[in-house]
Amino acid sequence: MTLMHRSPIFGPVKSRRLGISLGINVMPDDGKWCSFDCVYCECGLNKDHRPSKPLPTIEEIEYKLRERLKAMKESGEDLNTLTFSGNGEPTMHPKFPEIVDKVLHLRDEYFPKAKVTVLSNSTQIHRKEVFSALMRVDNALMKLDTVSPEYIELVDQPAGKYDVESIIERLAEMNGHAVIQTMFMKGNIKGKDGNMVSVDNCKDEYIEPYIETLKKIKPRQVMIYTLDREWPTEGLEKASRETMDGIAEKIRKAGFDTSVSY
Repeated sequence: MTLMHRSPIFGPVKSRRLGISLGINVMPDDGKWCSFDCVYCECGLNKDHRPSKPLPTIEEIEYKLRERLKAMKESGEDLNTLTFSGNGEPTMHPKFPEIVDKVLHLRDEYFPKAKVTVLSNSTQIHRKEVFSALMRVDNALMKLDTVSPEYIELVDQPAGKYDVESIIERLAEMNGHAVIQTMFMKGNIKGKDGNMVSVDNCKDEYIEPYIETLKKIKPRQVMIYTLDREWPTEGLEKASRETMDGIAEKIRKAGFDTSVSY
């Protein structure tokens, strides 16, 4: 079973990391559009969920969001964050920067104390307009599961060219604005050749270079988490609470504010 989000607005939901979150899905609600094809994605694998509907327009997003925020305010509901999330990578929407500006305006009008958050896999930060938009939101949660290109190819499965060193450079250029989000897990999955391959980014051989990279990026916070909702790939396992606590302690000792979701 996989999870598809309504478009363009869904929730609010109680997020493990963000509190009461109103979701903004700038992808179609009948499929997934993403530059990664993560084996653990709650929305399933790209090939199994090709969308047939068009992307929601700026006008549709603005209308639906205003409608929902107005209703929430009138009913006295709480809201901690408006979160760009949903069925894929939000920064791939060609009008993402303009949508960010609309969301910021509506947030200020209806829930000025709420944050605007973007959950991103970091693949589009080479685009100046996307980078600029990410710098305007309160929480830019940028994915970095590891610094190992081999692991990224196996687990995150980029849909196009992906150079982790270039991504790291751009994350560092965010000058402490980025929040790094990392999925820790292990298991056995099929490799490119069809043979089973062991994956485990909880090992020291992954953690040590990851922490050294955090020192280069200097994020204001690190969020680590493990498998929670259903995932589409057999053979994956959650990282244990003990393992997650151990990783978090190492990151904190390196000087970073770190939150853990089990």
